Amino acid sequence: MSTQTPESFEWTDLDRRAVDTARLLAADAVQKVGNGHPGTAMSLAPAAYTIFQKVMKHDPADPEWTGRDRFVLSPGHTSLTLYTQLFLAGYELELNDLKAFRTQGSKTPGHPEYGHTAGVETTTGPLGQGAANAVGMAMAARFERGLFDPEAPEGTSPFDHMIWAIVSDGDLEEGVSAEASSLAGHQKLGNLVFLYDDNHISIEGDTETAFSEDVLKRYEAYGWHTQRIEPTADGDVDVPALHAALEAARAETGRPSIIAMRTIIAWPAPTAQNTEASHGSALGDEEIAATKRVLGFDPEQTFEVSDEVLRHARRALDRGAEAHAAWDKKIAEWRTAQPERAELFDRVSKGELPKGWQDALPVFEEGKSVATRAASGKILQALGPVLPELWGGSADLAGSNNTTIDKTSSFLPKGNPLPGANPYGRTVHFGIREFSMAAEMNGIALHGNTRIYGGTFLVFSDYMRNAVRMSALMQLPVTYVWTHDSIGLGEDGPTHQPVEHLASLRAIPGLNVVRPADANETAIAWAEILKRHATDPAPHGLALTRQGVPTYAPNEDAAKGGYVLADSSTEVPEVIIMATGSEVQLAMAARDALEAEGTGTRVVSMPCVEWFDQQPAAYRESVLPAAVKARVAVEAGIGLTWYRYVGDAGRIVSLEHFGASADANALFAEYGFTPENVAAAARASLAAARA
Repeated sequence: MSTQTPESFEWTDLDRRAVDTARLLAADAVQKVGNGHPGTAMSLAPAAYTIFQKVMKHDPADPEWTGRDRFVLSPGHTSLTLYTQLFLAGYELELNDLKAFRTQGSKTPGHPEYGHTAGVETTTGPLGQGAANAVGMAMAARFERGLFDPEAPEGTSPFDHMIWAIVSDGDLEEGVSAEASSLAGHQKLGNLVFLYDDNHISIEGDTETAFSEDVLKRYEAYGWHTQRIEPTADGDVDVPALHAALEAARAETGRPSIIAMRTIIAWPAPTAQNTEASHGSALGDEEIAATKRVLGFDPEQTFEVSDEVLRHARRALDRGAEAHAAWDKKIAEWRTAQPERAELFDRVSKGELPKGWQDALPVFEEGKSVATRAASGKILQALGPVLPELWGGSADLAGSNNTTIDKTSSFLPKGNPLPGANPYGRTVHFGIREFSMAAEMNGIALHGNTRIYGGTFLVFSDYMRNAVRMSALMQLPVTYVWTHDSIGLGEDGPTHQPVEHLASLRAIPGLNVVRPADANETAIAWAEILKRHATDPAPHGLALTRQGVPTYAPNEDAAKGGYVLADSSTEVPEVIIMATGSEVQLAMAARDALEAEGTGTRVVSMPCVEWFDQQPAAYRESVLPAAVKARVAVEAGIGLTWYRYVGDAGRIVSLEHFGASADANALFAEYGFTPENVAAAARASLAAARA
């Protein structure tokens, strides 16, 4: 799509009419369903139209085109801002879809949903996270360029593109946007532009109730390029000034850019404009009719779109086709010049893994004591050379999380003085910003063509939780590396010892929580996560130990989520002990004691209950036979996960309270995580099953 320079910028009567059409479509859609957010969609219509029609490189006929710019509507409540532009530009939305706004099964849900509506790049609604998604997309765009075309002069690569985001007061009040914006400035993401809708209105009224800082000074301190544009004398968006500001932001390649744009919410509704009521309520038939009169539309008509306006707006399809054809030519030239990188691009874009990649996975010596966090670190370093698309880091805990994939290559911008700084580096330093790290990882995954992971302590998954939830909601293949997974971290005490976290995270639909028992299970888990990236995309959380745990012989059935690690001496086990992570060794020791007493005991390692539940019923029955009622589950956290697995006669060895600051071994002993207590629980379960 060819963009207009400020000198060649045209704004015709048809452009103005198209914008006014979008405003009234938003008002009519909310009025029809009886709920929604009309005001911001009305006031933002000129800005969104300018981006989609005059500035952004995109192809409505191919929403997944690799060479496209990305657009993020961070205030997802104003989804009609996006839906009206997708309709006008010629994406898959049609007028009936706007009429079906917020109704069951429609393509126009209340908040934009990734994978549901063509042209929606991310699911937004939880404020601030869209801004962080956009930062992640900008990071991914830079890393992608480094993978496939690092030597190309600036602005000449087929992998050069922009990330455009509209952000609101609410987004900028949320702390996650501050975390992400700080990192974006530090990373000098010159391919990122925020358009800040400075409308001074929130649900509780004027933003003076809670928000009075100078936003642009804050962003200047972050290292951003800042601009401000004021409305026209009548209160509308000054479109030529907006276009010039957007183009100036595009031209600023050394810093991210933010443009503060003062708007009047619900403009030009005669009495609803500049009111909090217009933020989240239908305007009413009379107010909409009055607004239509102001704009020269028939007040008796609803969802009015003239053929002339639609033809004009859908010239975006022609411009998109032109831009796509130019990109096709450029990528063909690149393929000829870079055949090996083209082969890499084809593999990565399909989500495929290279032949023989699993040969790089380490196999750990049976019997040795290895912390699973240490094993994970060795696995990442082994995979790095064969999977160049794999990258990631930590929220300033790399030495503890073992997330450094390449010690010589840090993802840092030109000019950073640190050793190993490389704008295309493999190791990401997210800083102590757990929430935005997760939201940025979502943006990286949404951008595509890379594989991202990020680490912190398991207890701090609480800081990240809503972004983790969004990973699951969007089915994004991101990998969370959560270490220090229990009271086994010891003397740091209860503030850092996760207790409720495993069960709490398992409660998120679509998130796979993987707690491997040893180093070899960790390698098998990483392999399974990588295999699922394209075939069964979902977020994964690896819960890894700080302390050493015994290493068992590798068993590929670990990839099924649960398997028989040690079987009973009897044909049918009398009791089954299932465990995860560092507690598997307790189950094994308890089994030895019970077998010595003549009790046939099976140990089931259950690294991932979600994977296990996905297996065929016959396999699950072979591991946990329904006829065996005596069961014990062992996990150093609350027992909520395990009731459905142990049944009425079962027993759970769990931790139903916070930990303490003490040596790990002392805590495990004090809280009953001993082979003796596990064996006692098995005897109690056997007695209950026989009663």
